[in-house]
Amino acid sequence: MCNMPRPSVLRLMSYFHFVFLLPAMAAADLREELNCSICLDLYTHPVMLPCGHNFCQGCIKEVLNSQGGSGGYSCPECRAEYQKRPALQRNWTLGNIAERFHSAEPGVTGIPCTYCIGATTPAVRSCLHCETSLCDVHLKIHNKTLDHTLIEPTASPEKKKCRAHKELLIYYCHQDASSLCASCCQTGLHKGHRVDPLNEALEKKKQTLRNLLQTLSAQRADTQNRIQVLQHHKGQAEAEANGEAERVTALFRGIREELEALEKRLLSDISRQKTQMLTQLTDLLQQLEIKKDEMSRKIRHIEELCNMADPLPVLQEPDGVALCGAEGADNDDTRVPAVGHLDGDLISVTLSRGLSDIVAGAKGRIYGQKPTDLSLDPNTAANNVFVSGDLKTATWSEVNLHHTPRAERFEHCQVLSVGHYTSGRHYWEVEASKSGIWRVGVAYAGIDREGDQSCIGDDKKSWCLYMFDGEYSAIHNSQEQQLHPPSPLQRIGIFLDYEAGRLSFYELSEPIRHLHSFSASFTEPLHAALRVYMNGWVSIRT
Repeated sequence: MCNMPRPSVLRLMSYFHFVFLLPAMAAADLREELNCSICLDLYTHPVMLPCGHNFCQGCIKEVLNSQGGSGGYSCPECRAEYQKRPALQRNWTLGNIAERFHSAEPGVTGIPCTYCIGATTPAVRSCLHCETSLCDVHLKIHNKTLDHTLIEPTASPEKKKCRAHKELLIYYCHQDASSLCASCCQTGLHKGHRVDPLNEALEKKKQTLRNLLQTLSAQRADTQNRIQVLQHHKGQAEAEANGEAERVTALFRGIREELEALEKRLLSDISRQKTQMLTQLTDLLQQLEIKKDEMSRKIRHIEELCNMADPLPVLQEPDGVALCGAEGADNDDTRVPAVGHLDGDLISVTLSRGLSDIVAGAKGRIYGQKPTDLSLDPNTAANNVFVSGDLKTATWSEVNLHHTPRAERFEHCQVLSVGHYTSGRHYWEVEASKSGIWRVGVAYAGIDREGDQSCIGDDKKSWCLYMFDGEYSAIHNSQEQQLHPPSPLQRIGIFLDYEAGRLSFYELSEPIRHLHSFSASFTEPLHAALRVYMNGWVSIRT
């Protein structure tokens, strides 16, 4: 009687085949697709030729190196030919797949034994001679019969051997960056090259890598610190920009409110003048209407008299002057007065004064306080500097003006302002000549009054913008930085933030352009400073 499996057993076998054997077959097929056609093992750092075929980076390099002397190159798989050595493009996706597949293979923690077919027994050693991996059982048999070189388990023991001599790779050539066997060293191809035992080369390479790692770690830490600093600055810049936007929004909201109030006041004044004017005109119109009606009545009466034939009634009437009475003299009380126009001058004065107050108040909110009305100090002006009567303009004089000698007077052609700044934010404007030589900026009161160090910008106590022969620069402590405005400067805005230690210059053009900013720690009272020479002049604008 034939021993046939029962139906339940058949069903169980079919299920086992579907669940276990089919995935195993699929894995085997995938394993073959992930094998390099040169080394027949899983791809290691796979690269792709222009024809599309993939190989281990080390495998294809060796093949191409061997083809180098034949005058051409070809793909080991499809034989596609290349006149020049083809570029190798790293196939990262294929490499990742091969690496994940390898990590998922059985016995990945210990390379699987070559001889344990169908089992997952991990290997404990690999034989370089046999190019196999062995578990404990097969290793005992192997040791009893053979005297081969055994190493730690590896998935590709053939890669530990020289392809040319089939010997163990025990040396490393630094010049050719290749591993060598003992026979390779005897061929003379590496004569004069730096060749070390593989372990020594490995240790040197690891030491190089450790040094690189240390350098990169320090660079990464430095980069991280810079990132943190930049992020901090970014946050500060964002907060500063938001604060400035809020300040400007509040400023314009206040200006709009003040403008609306000024508009209401002006419209109220116009309405009041209109009411007064119309009331006066209405009263005069009423008086003239009454006078006109009275004159019409008298005209009708006189016309009746002129039409009478009886002389007695006509002769009994008063004469013409009496009939006209006082009206005949065109009384001034009823003469049309000089009315009918608004007091436009009053409206203009109110508007001008109101706008000036709004602008002055806005400037006070912009600069943190109302800008000081700068004036030049004639007592500091050099003998060849003429200061205008309003103390706003400094002009170079070719002749000696023989000012009264004073300790605070400069030897060379410059002058300081009367007022000074010890805190706060301040702004003022100057207008300068397009020709000649001039400097504008700030200086401590303790700046030298004689010698080369007394020129503003040439010491540690002064900062300035400098124009000479149409060229511009910013100077402090004799350190000069060239500036290149697109057009000659004439009107310049100067902004000083004492606490922040910032002095900025702006070209008041359309649009306004930033010229230069100094950063410093101000420690003494600062005066506005001007220097003029060779027909130059500078005027403080108000």
